[in-house]
Amino acid sequence: MSAPPSSAAPIRFCFDYVSPYAYLAWTQIHALAERHGRRVVPVPVVFGAILDARGQRGPAEIPAKRVYLFKDCVRLAHGFGVPLVPPPSHPFNPLLALRASSLPLSDEARRALVGQLFAAAWGGGGGVAGPDEVAQAADAAGLDGEQVVRDAGAAEIKALLRRQTDEALDAGAFGVPTMLVGDELFWGVDSLPHLDRFLEGRDPVTAEMLARWASLPASAARRGAGG
Repeated sequence: MSAPPSSAAPIRFCFDYVSPYAYLAWTQIHALAERHGRRVVPVPVVFGAILDARGQRGPAEIPAKRVYLFKDCVRLAHGFGVPLVPPPSHPFNPLLALRASSLPLSDEARRALVGQLFAAAWGGGGGVAGPDEVAQAADAAGLDGEQVVRDAGAAEIKALLRRQTDEALDAGAFGVPTMLVGDELFWGVDSLPHLDRFLEGRDPVTAEMLARWASLPASAARRGAGG
């Protein structure tokens, strides 16, 4: 088994408000981090851009998967004991909320803002797709909502969000939520138990196992759907 990772490494939490799984993971990540003395660093990213870069379709774009996603999220929320209320529309445009969350803020203010925006998106609020909704969430986080919305429109903040997304891609992200501890990546709310074991130094994955997996030859290739 692997040795415990460095205690200095924070948990980088890459997320997009459009994902209910990111919301559910957000409700759990802080308690997990506190158990291991870790800091959570929220990193807003654009899920749609990640899908495009990886050549993937979003879960909501596959009708059967969209229905399953709803059921799965309801079951997870029930198990976690947290509310889950669909937003006014889905998918929705999360860019303003993501840019607002990328503003230069203290750790406490950013955590409060992200929490309020997630609650507005998935916890029974009015959504986060428009400036009024984002401003209201920022006000609830103790910030000046109108100022937050104005600042979120700055060119440098838009560029920062693009850079954060590119950096997540460079780190191997292919979906949200993605949790990064150093170079180790964990994807999805269902990977939280694996992250917990990794931080305890009980990860069963070894370098030898990875090397063997990487060296496996392919003996079949999937043809296109029309083939």
